[in-house]
Formats: sequence, C-alpha cells, structure tokens
Amino acid sequence: MKRTRLRGIIIITIAFLIVVLSYQWFGRVERGLEIYASPYIAEQKMLSDYNPHLAGTPGDTEVLVFEGEEPGGTLLVVGGAHGDEAAGPVTALIFAENAKVKQGRLIVIPFANRSGYTHTLPQEGHPSEYVIPTPRGDRIIKYGARLTNPVHQWPDPTVYVQQVDGQKLAGTEARNLNRAFPGSANGHLTSRVAYAIVELIKTENVDVAIDLHESSPEYPVNNAIVAHDRAMELAVFASLDLSFEGVDIGIEPSPSGLRGLSHREWGDNTDVYAFLLESANPAQGRLRGKTNAELVISGRDPMYVKSYERGRLYVRYPEHGVPLVERVARHTATIQALASSFSEFYPERRIFVENIPSYTELMASGLGNYLAPTAK
Repeated sequence: MKRTRLRGIIIITIAFLIVVLSYQWFGRVERGLEIYASPYIAEQKMLSDYNPHLAGTPGDTEVLVFEGEEPGGTLLVVGGAHGDEAAGPVTALIFAENAKVKQGRLIVIPFANRSGYTHTLPQEGHPSEYVIPTPRGDRIIKYGARLTNPVHQWPDPTVYVQQVDGQKLAGTEARNLNRAFPGSANGHLTSRVAYAIVELIKTENVDVAIDLHESSPEYPVNNAIVAHDRAMELAVFASLDLSFEGVDIGIEPSPSGLRGLSHREWGDNTDVYAFLLESANPAQGRLRGKTNAELVISGRDPMYVKSYERGRLYVRYPEHGVPLVERVARHTATIQALASSFSEFYPERRIFVENIPSYTELMASGLGNYLAPTAK
C-alpha cells in the first residue's frame, strides 16, 4: 500500500515537473519580437490598455502610436495575427520603424497574437526564426504558428462554437485570432486579444483598419484586398491606383456568412473601414518541399513552379518564386493606396504617412534597408 502511494507521488511529481518545464520552454518569448520604433513615435502603449484582462498574460503586445503635425484620420495596421505568415509582421515593422506621420494618426500592432510566436505548428517542420540582412547587421524575426500556444489556452473544446452566430468549427480554431472577433473582455486568451483590438478601434476612432495576412499559393483568395461591404469603394479605387504602379491586386467581398474574421467583425461592430490583405506564401502550402527559413525568405519551391505550369494555382508563380520582399512590397503599397483612397474621399480626415518605401523602392533596395538590426 505504501509502495503504491509512493509510486503515485513520484508519478505526480514527475508530471508536475514536465508541465513546469514545458511552460518554461514552449511558453517563453525568445528573441525575434523586438520593435525598434521610428524616432517620430508619439507613444507606445500595450494592448492591455484596451482590455485590462490581458495585462500580465502572453497575449499582451505592443501598440505603437504616431501623431501627425496636422489633424486627420486614423489608420490602424495589424500584423502577426497568424505567426506563420511572415509578410504581415515584417510589413508592420517597416511602418513602425520608419513612419513619420504628417497628417492624421498611424497605429501599428506588429505582433497581434504574441502567444502564437512562442511555438510552431506540430509536424510541419517550420523554422523558429528567419534572418533579414541589413547594412548594420542581421535582423532576426520569429516564425511562429497560426494559433495561440496551447500552453497558454488549454484545453481546446471538442467543437468551437463561434460567438456571433453559433457557427461550429474544429476545436483548435478557438485559438485562431482571426476566428475570435469581436471577442470577449474576460473570455479565453485569444478572445481577450480580439476584444482588445476591437476596443482599440472604437476608443481611438480608427477610420481605416488593415489586417495583414498570407495564404498558400493554391488558396483561391490571394494577392487580394478583402473588403467589408462599406469599404468596397475604397478598395476599388486603391486597386486601380496600384495597377498604375504595375501591382495587380484583386478585390474580394467580405463574406457576410463567415463570422469571426477581422474584415467582417471590425466592419460590423465599429464604424471603421475594414480590410484584410492576402499574399502568397509557399511556406504555408501543402505542395511545398522542405520548409525552412530559406523558403520563408526566398519563396522559391520547385513543386509550386510545376503546379503553376500545370494551371493548378490561383496566382502567378514564376521560377524565381514569390520572395518575402515582394510579398511585403505588395502589402506596403496596398496600405498606402488604401490610405490615399480614403484621403481622396474624406479630405478633411486625410492620412499622410512619410518615410515608407514604395513597391518599386522595396523591390530595388530590399527589406534590410528599412529594418534595424537585432540588438546584440
């Protein structure tokens, strides 16, 4: 009897140590989430300023605010809702580390689901980080996962019932930030993050909100602006402006029956013009070969080239691939085009941001010229 009890105590102790060590290993935020803000920043806040229930949790993250010399509208740029979509956070970092606002305001959240950067997707062989060379040294950026870390939000329900209309999804989708809007102030961690972003949009009177994403090249919605119903006209004018720059961006309406997504719930629950941008990232696809940091940066995969040649993809996929610099340049140019489009429609609420490279400048100079190196 004593031996059985001792064995039970030992097993419980070992299990406790495994849980503690797992949290310390998988739950920690390592290097690669640094933000070196532009000297023109007005204020750095935290997402918990908009939802106190996030304070002290792995979901809390930086919010950078830039104020213009003249009053105008407010632009929100959100990257990192999904940690395995590199173009989003890199684009947001380019804005955060270079922007000088002349008119209106700019708010940037580079790593929206910070918890997603504390792990990678199981069985996918994803890298934990990637490196962008800069003239002053390497910039190291985390490559995370699509979902909140299960260590931070456990257990998953068997079925995730989306809060707006009761749509039933796989239980793991409870950890998907882009299925959690409009969120709940004191719900599970992902829901709290979603709620904080919606509260930020309301509190800061955001006029234009842009959620930055990537998807696999075989996904039908790609190289596109997904626009809320009220924002479609702005998207059309932005797309026309981009076409003059040689950047082809499609337009997709936000599906009214697909709930929980940023472009739908931001637009339905606030007065903001809501958009989501997609670019083609082969590191997320099912047709890819080896998934490593090189694939994230170069976007070059021979299987996708063959698939494109056989008409199996929805986007152009040349032999040189779709590099990160091109995906970021698309996002950067589209954000600027949407801000310009809004300013033309509402000149009294103009948004004018300087120091952000154009599509052509990024393609010619590379990403490293617009990012600070990782501090030693």
